Amino acid sequence: MTYARGPQSRARFPRTARLLRRADFERVYRAGKKHFAGSLTVFFLQRPSPQGGPRVGLTVGRALGGAVVRNRIRRRLREAVRLCRGELRAAVDLVLHPRKSVLEAEFSRLCSEVGGAFAAIAAKLEAEKTRAGGK
Repeated sequence: MTYARGPQSRARFPRTARLLRRADFERVYRAGKKHFAGSLTVFFLQRPSPQGGPRVGLTVGRALGGAVVRNRIRRRLREAVRLCRGELRAAVDLVLHPRKSVLEAEFSRLCSEVGGAFAAIAAKLEAEKTRAGGK
């Protein structure tokens, strides 16, 4: 079976755009801030180096279900991030922590939540930058 490759297939989620090390996750949890969206919580921390774009990590706890359920949630979130990643250009580390409602949510709604969260985080980072520059 072959799948149709549309214009969205060019968007990638490369390894350089992911949080992979446990130390990075812990740093974001410990020193970062939170943003609450409808069915997920986003922890974020701006990197000191202005180079590179956002790096995203996903955490799906065992409380959300068995391995099959958790992997399905992870796949849905990864695809939503891949499609919405262009909305956030800052050098920031993000950890997405979903709720169980991600599994039943319509995919378009999930994409809009992720995109809205990215836009809100970009606005918060911009406000911090202007506040720090104004002092």
